[in-house]
Amino acid sequence: MKIVINGIHANLRFASAHMIPCHEFCGGIHGHSYHVDVTVEGERGGEFGFVVDFKTVKGLVREICKELDHKLLIPEKSKEIDFKSIDKSVEFSIRDKEYKIPREDCCLLPLPSTSAEAMSEYFAERLFQALAPEKSDIKSVEICVNEGIGQGACFTKITE
Repeated sequence: MKIVINGIHANLRFASAHMIPCHEFCGGIHGHSYHVDVTVEGERGGEFGFVVDFKTVKGLVREICKELDHKLLIPEKSKEIDFKSIDKSVEFSIRDKEYKIPREDCCLLPLPSTSAEAMSEYFAERLFQALAPEKSDIKSVEICVNEGIGQGACFTKITE
């Protein structure tokens, strides 16, 4: 059985800026109003026969969204970014472009990119890890990170 949560209607949203270093069109800092769709597959159980409580899933995804909201998303593992400092300000360069941004305006992510593809995997891994202690019979967590209506990427984390 699956539960499905539509990010637009459930208010699973965040607005952030990012860049795809060295990409012809997306290499400069730009932003999106993201929304996150969620599907969790597993066995029904517990007192109410839920796969997992909608409220629990929405709360966990909202927490991740809140961390990213109104921040510049920076991929710490990008091969194209040369970090100089990440203390009071985040200072880095990409080829001949230099950046210095206040630390509180940034969210450093342990990712090679902040593409919709990488972000969907990030959300799926985090949600799966958060749900695992509570629900051991979850088969998969699918997350779609949408950069706008009609444009996004989905990743499915499957129980090993």
